[in-house]
Amino acid sequence: MPHLPRIAVIMDENTGADGTRYDMAKAYFVAIQRAGGLPFGIPYGPEMVDPVIDGFDGFLSVGGRFAFPDSWFIDGQVSKAPPSERLDVEIALMRGFLERDKPVLGICNGMQVLAALHGCRLSPDLRALGPRVMDHDRRGAVHPVSVAQDTLLARIVGQTTLAVNTFHREAVVTLSDRAVASARAEDGIIEAIEIPDRLFAVGVQWHQELFARQDHPGNRLFEAFVQASGQRR
Repeated sequence: MPHLPRIAVIMDENTGADGTRYDMAKAYFVAIQRAGGLPFGIPYGPEMVDPVIDGFDGFLSVGGRFAFPDSWFIDGQVSKAPPSERLDVEIALMRGFLERDKPVLGICNGMQVLAALHGCRLSPDLRALGPRVMDHDRRGAVHPVSVAQDTLLARIVGQTTLAVNTFHREAVVTLSDRAVASARAEDGIIEAIEIPDRLFAVGVQWHQELFARQDHPGNRLFEAFVQASGQRR
């Protein structure tokens, strides 16, 4: 029996309440399983960081809403989200996987962490950027994104546009020279990034896992992520 790639999936928590429970959508696990991987939920134990980096083939950083360091934001803006003990563990895990060039996939919050660790900057409130920016925090809504040519994302999905969901308040607004914007919304907001000098380090602002049970071209992202993780194994 072939060894399936083992994917570390950091858990989310109920920061909207009192932060006493891990709170995780099953769709993340469904997406990895359907793509041929074995997903494992990772809690916030600092002592688990090194064993997870050693023992897993890929890292999935999922959505969530919690405070980031002030230095991650553009001047004059700070996080409006509650704090979480997830942050330090997530940073350590993501850095560890990246240093070993093991595949990393960031979704929503995960994309923002990936971007900030590579010198990009965020805004905590997209609507404050001006009237041209649409309301991106609309559960159930779908909007198109344009996929940039000659990017890893373009090669994976094989399309120039995707219809994606949208429920985020924060976003990447300033890119560094270490990251590439691989998709944008019609209002110019960055919807996907990738880190060219890594084997596979991709972030998407939308929640692709919610399309896992559908025939959606974006699901090829999970397939490519799991495949890359298998190569590293």
